[in-house]
Amino acid sequence: MNLAPRRSGLGTALLSAAAFGTSGSFATALIGSGWSPAAAVTVRLIVAGSVLTVPALLLLRGQLNSLVRQARSIGGFGVVAIAAGQLCYYNAVARLSVGVALLLEYLGILLVVGWLWVRQGQRPRRLTVSGAVAALVGLVLVLDITGQQHLDPIGVLWGLGAAFGLASYFVISAQADDAALPPVVMAWSGLTVGAGTLLLIGLTGVAPMHASTADVQFLHHRMSWLMPVLGISLLAAVYAYCSGIRAARALGAKLASFVGLSEVLFAVLFAWLLLGQLPRLPQLVGGAFIVAGVALVQLDELRGEQPLVEVSEAGTPAVLVAGQS
Repeated sequence: MNLAPRRSGLGTALLSAAAFGTSGSFATALIGSGWSPAAAVTVRLIVAGSVLTVPALLLLRGQLNSLVRQARSIGGFGVVAIAAGQLCYYNAVARLSVGVALLLEYLGILLVVGWLWVRQGQRPRRLTVSGAVAALVGLVLVLDITGQQHLDPIGVLWGLGAAFGLASYFVISAQADDAALPPVVMAWSGLTVGAGTLLLIGLTGVAPMHASTADVQFLHHRMSWLMPVLGISLLAAVYAYCSGIRAARALGAKLASFVGLSEVLFAVLFAWLLLGQLPRLPQLVGGAFIVAGVALVQLDELRGEQPLVEVSEAGTPAVLVAGQS
């Protein structure tokens, strides 16, 4: 078994998670200066989609009909995974603490496991279940949820919607058949559809849209609002989505979603470095649990791909079945 693509996919997934992890710090700076969450995410998608337009069209030269063939996947990716997922998350944050909202969103990894079980017959083995438990325990510790939490039922529903959006992102991104669009094209089309969806939602008044050109507080200094806008668009969207799609196709939806949990660790790290929000000991312990959970799922994936070998009567090894242990 060639492990090089798997190792490359893991590295790409971690870099994507790190890029996604910066979005919270950039968004905090914008929201703190008067931006609404919906406006921040809409500008993020518009700028990112605009940047990817030329590279995507160059990759599509003579193959524009590929967009038509993949219209269903593009629509699901842009509307559900990007626009609805982010809108649900920000609405959850408006009614719940950030920690509870993140915890609900990352229940999406369990939805991925359930989806693969129901639709593809991939029943989770003990290592995957153990990894899921360890990762969720680590997530609770990293988010440092302490004290009594008042759970707004509407906020919980928004959080579960964000979990569905996250699961959709990994499931759709992992599709890699012969007709699959290149990661750059898939990211561009999804971001464009997502931006259009959010603009329509903003026009209906469902999500307040207001922005500000006032300076923001970032890196302990006052600076132009353009800096976090470029950061949240280029790093946390262009690079994050392109590399995330590539990683999901290399790893599969299940493993990619577990590695994606490291986004929470990176978010805590960047909040410390960029905003001065120091992590506490429980968060560091939680990070160890998340790493252990991802390692267990990775081990289970490798075991599942290991073929069973039986020695034939002639004394030669015969491959029987892969992944049935």
